[in-house]
Amino acid sequence: MSRIYAVTGSASGIGKATRELLESRGHRVVGIDRADAEIEVDLAEAEQRATLGDRVAAATGGSLDAVIAVAGVSGFDPQGAEINFFGARDTVEGLRPLLLGSSAPRAVIVSSISVVMPNLPVLTELLVKGDRTAVTDLTEKLVADGKAGYIYSSSKRAIAEWVRSVAITDDWAGAGIPLNVVAPGTFVTPMTAPYLATEEGRAAMKRGVPMPLAGPGEPEVAAKLLVWLAGEENSHITGQSIFIDGGAEATLRGPEVFAGASFDRV
Repeated sequence: MSRIYAVTGSASGIGKATRELLESRGHRVVGIDRADAEIEVDLAEAEQRATLGDRVAAATGGSLDAVIAVAGVSGFDPQGAEINFFGARDTVEGLRPLLLGSSAPRAVIVSSISVVMPNLPVLTELLVKGDRTAVTDLTEKLVADGKAGYIYSSSKRAIAEWVRSVAITDDWAGAGIPLNVVAPGTFVTPMTAPYLATEEGRAAMKRGVPMPLAGPGEPEVAAKLLVWLAGEENSHITGQSIFIDGGAEATLRGPEVFAGASFDRV
């Protein structure tokens, strides 16, 4: 059965591959991006994000079965927090009312393998709380202090934590809407292309994101997982960060899956 999807970041990379896969299967896709999309919007701007629900409703006649929030940036500046966290959060929150009319509503957000890398806890906490003013102040200070790298990892960690907390609430699970995160390792996209173009860059990425299975992936690989999670078949997976990373997360974190879980007697 044909479904209607909204996909952010639809003009390139994983978002484009996701759109093309959905359309090849007969579904309708409303693309959302800064350019070359049905809905052109800058997700770094709160005012533009606030219009997204009405614009998608107008484009679909008020019907929507799933939202796949792929858009993200690697830039180490305050916009990174705006797009990677607030852009993703406000997209799924803004489109959630439209999902309520679907018989099989779904929502997925793309995060990153960086969720298991060092982050700045105070920034991650401010993001999860949604304190945009404090986030802006802190990210500007991080840039000035030469510590902007924390912006990317903290924003990606924060969106995964936010999803984990809200996915089980009445607004999402209670409304029958699975909400999940996909955390890719290194994929061949415009974001990674400059690094993968040189031997030195490839070596650096391999050190940072070790992928013993198959190495860097093509966008179509991640698209298949996103499409399944956003499809009718996914009835019970929610609140999860699902790594599609060639083993990077297992390599970086080791064998202890359930941190803090222990038993003092048998």
